[in-house]
Amino acid sequence: MLKEIGEEIKLTQYSHGAGCGCKIAPDVLDKILHSNFAMPDNDKLIVGNNSKDDAAVYNLGNGTALISTTDFFMPIVDDPFQFGRIASANAISDVYAMGGKPILAIAILGWPIDKLSPEVAKRVIEGSRSICMEAGIPLAGGHSIDSPEPIFGLAVNGLVNISDIKQNNTARENDMLFLTKKLGVGILTTAEKKGLLKTQHKSLAANQMMQLNKVGEQLSQIEGVHAMTDVTGFGLLGHLVEMAEGSELSAKVALDKIPLICDDIHYYLNSHAVPGGTNRNWKSYGHKVLIDATIDASFAKNILADPQTSGGLLIAVAPDAVDQVKTVLVSTGYGDFVQPVGKMIGKTEHAIQVLAQL
Repeated sequence: MLKEIGEEIKLTQYSHGAGCGCKIAPDVLDKILHSNFAMPDNDKLIVGNNSKDDAAVYNLGNGTALISTTDFFMPIVDDPFQFGRIASANAISDVYAMGGKPILAIAILGWPIDKLSPEVAKRVIEGSRSICMEAGIPLAGGHSIDSPEPIFGLAVNGLVNISDIKQNNTARENDMLFLTKKLGVGILTTAEKKGLLKTQHKSLAANQMMQLNKVGEQLSQIEGVHAMTDVTGFGLLGHLVEMAEGSELSAKVALDKIPLICDDIHYYLNSHAVPGGTNRNWKSYGHKVLIDATIDASFAKNILADPQTSGGLLIAVAPDAVDQVKTVLVSTGYGDFVQPVGKMIGKTEHAIQVLAQL
């Protein structure tokens, strides 16, 4: 039966996955991307498939570079307007994670036209337009297909001064790690899908996912910000593994410093509100993580491998630039995120050590 605007619509019922939890597991993705096909050298391509970064970066030859990225997924919330906003904020985030300024977006829409009316899809697009307006960019076009499940996202272009490009594989030993959003989005959205979400938590995940990571553009201008990425479907540990391995280092994470999206996380975990993506993530990289024996390993795994959608920035900062970064965070409304959550260290047997405290 075709669902129309005005009827009760639960978009998450029309998809088998949700948000960045739809992402293919890191180890499977490695197999897909592995190729013996040699591409010709391109001295204009600053960042490409040779690293596991957030976007491609192309030298324009005038001291600036073009950032190009795309991201799309199936609904993580039931409301179509919010779905459009979240998917768009998530896609635009990759430009901010590279230190750039977004300039243009193109929509990607897959829609089950036999199940959901065009008016519902229109609300998704309107949500996207609202986020693009917040980012100061046009939603300039796009492409759509009839698909079995609803899918939405953006292809986004941005610009960056070459001197300000931030990659995820350029961290240095002794860098302090900062995180700009709370963890637990996957847990709350799973709880909502299971009908377990408490009334007071109804808007927490959606409101956080709709926040743009604009601060990345300002952070990129700080020389002591050595590396940056955004935390999405692979969870904090997955994206930190990429940062550590790419930088030929290891990292320590302090569990007591990790910001949690709500105080009732234990309640939801005890109620088995754990997304399937958490276990897929852990299966992919759990052998690269050492959890201190004094910590509840199950809790640590379910928090740190929780797939985030439109998550925060993970920033590696030189010790002598920490005060600069804190000043920017406070001035842009991130005053709750001025405590480091970890530290880059010399390479050890494990890519990441999870400790009770640093």
